[in-house]
Amino acid sequence: MEQIVHKKLKVNGINMHVAELGQGPAAVLFLHGFPELWYSWRHQMVHLSGKGYRTIAPDLRGYGDTDAPPSPTSYTVLHIVGDLVALLDALGLDQVFLVGHDWGAIVAWWFCLLRPDRIKALVNTSVAFQPRNPFVKTIQGYRDVLGDGFYMCRFQEAGKAEEAFASTDTTSVIRRFLSGRDPKPPCIPTELSLDILFKAPPPPLPSWLLPEDVDYYASKFDKSGFTGGLNYYRAMDLSWELTGPWTGSVIKVPVKFLIGDMDVTYHFPGVKEYIQSGGLKKYVPLLEEVVVIEGVGHFLNQEIPDLVSQHILDFIAKF
Repeated sequence: MEQIVHKKLKVNGINMHVAELGQGPAAVLFLHGFPELWYSWRHQMVHLSGKGYRTIAPDLRGYGDTDAPPSPTSYTVLHIVGDLVALLDALGLDQVFLVGHDWGAIVAWWFCLLRPDRIKALVNTSVAFQPRNPFVKTIQGYRDVLGDGFYMCRFQEAGKAEEAFASTDTTSVIRRFLSGRDPKPPCIPTELSLDILFKAPPPPLPSWLLPEDVDYYASKFDKSGFTGGLNYYRAMDLSWELTGPWTGSVIKVPVKFLIGDMDVTYHFPGVKEYIQSGGLKKYVPLLEEVVVIEGVGHFLNQEIPDLVSQHILDFIAKF
């Protein structure tokens, strides 16, 4: 870990913090989710750099030591993919292997959809590709299925989630998110304040999450706050509006997909059936393998780091 090199690069009009490890000719770009940082990929960076790969993990726009533009309108998938294309240019890389998780997985799908020329192959985790519904905006689609209390709907109003997160210390917020094991989609009735999430003591830390890991995340979110990460949710409908030209497009890069069977995203209505019945393969025709990992939750890259690293290595070594 101490060998990881940290740098700041000017990309797409913002300053982006990037962590790098390894000197190999082939590069792997890792994209984190919410509420996370480059640090979520620490295990995979060490593993793959030891196998001869150059590993790169940025703090995405709005996170950690990367700039956080104040407006939610600056967080569409076009902005985030634009940042990453500029990052590859700044690093002198024509193509990379891509790995994503959570929001990083959503961004990874869109990166492959918009700029397949920059991606050799994708190993995506946790969030399956969902084709754009031309008739229903994204948040309304979630409302229709899961109700107004669904957490993505509750995150829409500026300041409300931030107020709830500020009702406790940042360490407790991080522990609550990363330690959660309930696979049911998170819904908080609208008559209740979001701070009910933090009324009970946070669950004990799982064995894979050390106190110093929580402290690292908390130290960064203490400085940055959570608004940058929340703005990804608040830009979902704007992303829907802007990506109309890609309705019906398919992912045209080789893909391997990993998900835990205790992952909350696997238990969103219809997702399991969509993955298992060929729906995902329809929109990701070069999907080579789907791996459902028994007994594993949402943060699989940290919960079972060695297995995830090996899955990544096994797939990208083919190319």
